[in-house]
Amino acid sequence: MSKKTGLTRRSVLAGAAAMPLAATMAPHVAKAKAEMMGVGATRFNRMKLGNFEVTTLLVGTRTVENPQSIFGMNVSGEEFADASAAANIPTDAAQFFFTPTVVNTGNELVLFDTGLSPESITGPLEAAGYSADQIDTVVITHMHGDHVGGVAGEGGVTFGNARHVTGRVEYDAWAATDGNKAFEGKIRPNAERFDMIEDGADVAGGITAVGAFGHTPGHMAYRIESEGQQLVIAADFANHYVWSLAYPDWEVKFDRNKAAAAATRRKMLDMLAAEKIPFIGYHMPWPAVGYVEKHDSGYKYAPASYQLMLG
Repeated sequence: MSKKTGLTRRSVLAGAAAMPLAATMAPHVAKAKAEMMGVGATRFNRMKLGNFEVTTLLVGTRTVENPQSIFGMNVSGEEFADASAAANIPTDAAQFFFTPTVVNTGNELVLFDTGLSPESITGPLEAAGYSADQIDTVVITHMHGDHVGGVAGEGGVTFGNARHVTGRVEYDAWAATDGNKAFEGKIRPNAERFDMIEDGADVAGGITAVGAFGHTPGHMAYRIESEGQQLVIAADFANHYVWSLAYPDWEVKFDRNKAAAAATRRKMLDMLAAEKIPFIGYHMPWPAVGYVEKHDSGYKYAPASYQLMLG
C-alpha cells in the first residue's frame, strides 16, 4: 500500500517562511509623483514677551555669492575660510533673510521696518493675522532700501492709518546726501508723515530707542520691555551671525562708518551677553531670534528655542 502524501498547515507555513520576502508581496505602484517644491519656510513666528506679543515676519530671502566681498573685507581668505569651516557654513555663498517685526503692546500695533516692497510686507503681515490698516506706528530703524521698501508704492503709502517714526540723525544725514534712491523714493516724499526722534526716546509704552550708529549715520535699535522681560530689535548692527556677530571687528561692505559700526557691535554684544537679553536681528537666520554668548575673545550666536514661546 503506498504511503499517503499531502500538505499540512505546518508545512505550508514553513514553506512560506523560506521564500524571499519580495516573492510574497504584491509590487508597489506609486499612486502619485510629488513635484519638488523648493526650499520653504513659514511666513511668521509669534512669541510672548510679558504682556506683549512679538511677531517676526519673513518678507524675503536671497542667496548671495562670494560673501567675502561683503563680510570680512579686512581679513585674509584663509582666516575667512577657517571661521566659516568652524561654523560649518560655505565660503562661496551666503543666505540673506529679511525680517521686519510687529509688536502688539495690547494698546498699539507697532511695525519695525517695512521690507523690500509693499507686497513683500503685506503678504506675511496678513499671514500673521494683521492688515496694513491696523498698524498704529511704523518705526524705521534706518534707511537702507530693504528696510524702507514697503513704506510706499504706486498707490501711495502702505500704512495709511499709521504714524511713522525714525531717528532725526538718520533722516538729516540722508537728506543731505545724494545717492540713496530708497530715501528719495520712499522717505523724502512722505517726510510730513514722520516724527523725528532722538536716542532714548519712547516710541510707545515699553518701547525705547537705542542709538546704534555706524551701519548708517543714525541707525537705531529698540529695547522692548513688558512685565520685567526684555528684548532688543537690533536691526542691522550685526548683519550675519558668524561673519559679523562672531567677529565684530570684521569690516562689512554696507557699514557706512566701519570703525563706528565695529565699536557699536562690541557695545551691543557686550550688553546683550551680560544681560542675557534676546534680540531680533533683521538678517539673522529665520526666525531671526537669538541670544549672544561670550566666546573666547569674541562672541557666539545662540538661536532661541522655546524661551519666548511659553505663557
